[in-house]
Amino acid sequence: MKEKDYYKILGVGKNASQDEIKKAFRQLARKYHPDVNPGNKNAEEKFKEINEAFQVLGDPEKRKQYDQFGTSAFSKEDLRDFRNFRFDFDGLFRDFGFGDIFDIFSDIKDSREREGADLRYDIEISLEDAFKGLTTKIEIPHFVKCSICKGTGAKPGFLKDCPECHGHGEIRKIQRNMFAQIINVTPCMKCKGYGKIAEKSCESCKGEGKIKKIKKIELRIPRGIDDGQYLRIAGEGELGENGGAPGDLYVVVNIKEHKIFERRKSDLFCNATIDLGTAILGGEIEIPTISGKAKLKIPPGTQSHTIFKLKGQGMPVLNSKQRGDQLVKVIVDIPKKISKKQEQLLKQFVSGKQIKTTKGFFNRLKEYV
Repeated sequence: MKEKDYYKILGVGKNASQDEIKKAFRQLARKYHPDVNPGNKNAEEKFKEINEAFQVLGDPEKRKQYDQFGTSAFSKEDLRDFRNFRFDFDGLFRDFGFGDIFDIFSDIKDSREREGADLRYDIEISLEDAFKGLTTKIEIPHFVKCSICKGTGAKPGFLKDCPECHGHGEIRKIQRNMFAQIINVTPCMKCKGYGKIAEKSCESCKGEGKIKKIKKIELRIPRGIDDGQYLRIAGEGELGENGGAPGDLYVVVNIKEHKIFERRKSDLFCNATIDLGTAILGGEIEIPTISGKAKLKIPPGTQSHTIFKLKGQGMPVLNSKQRGDQLVKVIVDIPKKISKKQEQLLKQFVSGKQIKTTKGFFNRLKEYV
């Protein structure tokens, strides 16, 4: 399933308040709602997308799950329901106090603000760690705001208004014709839209406004996490520009290959070898589990490659108290070489002349093992 950035869909930062999320949604809903765009399939699809984003980010609990696990925190059925949820269109905007459609322009964010880049960190853990859950500390090299210049890049006392835009961060040009005047607004190229320039650079950060440091972050990996899943730590990415929010840190979990178990979602698979006598007569064997050992009953006449299920002995299901199962494939060990006495007994058993029962055969066979 392709990962979706709900914050980007609604056009808000990852540290946006619930009120900001509601405001962003109502603006987009007013624009793309099918009642406003009858017959427009593109607008309808866009509305379903922002509806899905709002159903998650507008609910603090769902938002918390999404921030940590992304859309993998929800089933396909949940996501489909989020997309198709229907609102009372008139009531929605009446309740939010939404006025004239042109009011949306007062909510546009300062285009000079830029959100920081996201960071990725890969961590390798054992299957046992994934079973129990893990709390550890990781070290992340990233930029932090310079404490001397407070991120301005200027030596203290040498941050001045840009002489080109006079501190506005933008240049306005007015064009007049016979009927109207048009105002073109563009970011100031001299200060790059910031409105300020440094007459002297900060000596600590060399004018960058940021310093690279190693930050220790406590990481909690939940029980049942699977290989390739990631944890999202809000605000621990790169710094934003011009007051923009920092990016996020994505910790991708890689689980080492296990010497005994193969994992398939929440189920575990392993092999167990039994001798020919146990396969024919039945018995009980001890097998390893992810949490210890267990007894497995082998019924008489078990064929090689038969699979047995140990219910509830698999991996924890993420965000649940349930566990998967352990499936054990038993492989019958057929001897490649036997002694002359064993060969003679086997022929007597097959012919049925002297040894007529399976139990009798194996009792005699033990004498020559």
